[in-house]
Amino acid sequence: MPIEILIKGFIVTISLIVAIGAQNAYVLKLGLLKQHVLLAVSLCVLFDMLLISAGIFGLGFFIQGNQLLINSIAIIGIVFLFVYAILSFKSAFKNESLKIDNEVKINPLKQVVTLILVFTFLNPHTYLDTVLLIGGIGANIQNDLKIYFLIGAVCASAFWFTLLGFGARFLIPLFKKPITWKILDISIGFIMLLIAYTLLDLIKY
Repeated sequence: MPIEILIKGFIVTISLIVAIGAQNAYVLKLGLLKQHVLLAVSLCVLFDMLLISAGIFGLGFFIQGNQLLINSIAIIGIVFLFVYAILSFKSAFKNESLKIDNEVKINPLKQVVTLILVFTFLNPHTYLDTVLLIGGIGANIQNDLKIYFLIGAVCASAFWFTLLGFGARFLIPLFKKPITWKILDISIGFIMLLIAYTLLDLIKY
C-alpha cells in the first residue's frame, strides 16, 4: 500500500511539472550555461517540497478561498513575466548571450536565487500545480500514508529538475550555434507572455 501511494505521488507530480514554464525555462538556461546548476536544482526541489507539503496538510483550502490573495499574486506575476519576456527578446539580439564558454557573463549568485524565488512564489501557476492540484490530491489520502505521497512527489521533482539542469549540457553542441540561442531566448519570451496571459483568467472581482 505505501509503495502504491508513493508511485501515485510520483506520477501525479511528474505529469504536472514537466510543462516548460518560467521556472523550468530558467533552470534549463542555467544548465546550458553551466552556472549555479546544483543550487538552482536544489532550490526548486526544496520549494516544491514545501509547497506540496503545505497543500497536503491544508494550506490549499485557504488559498483557494482567498480571491484577494489570488488576484494580488496574479497581477504581480503578470507584470514580472511581461518584463522578463521583454528582456528575453532583447537578449536574443545580444552577441554575448550566444556563446557557452569562459567568456560568458556569469549570472551573480544573488540574481539566480532572486529569480528562482520570483519564478516560484510570484507565479500563481506554481500554487495551482503544487498546492492545489498535487497537494489537494495528497490531502485526500489517509493521514498515515500522506508522507509516502509526499516522498513520491519530491522524488519526481528531484528527478525532473536534475534532468533539466544537468541534462541540458548534452545539448551544448547544439547551442554553440547562435541561431539556437536566439530561438531559445525568443521561445522563453513567448512562454512568459503566454503564462502572463493565462493568469488573467485567475483575476476575479
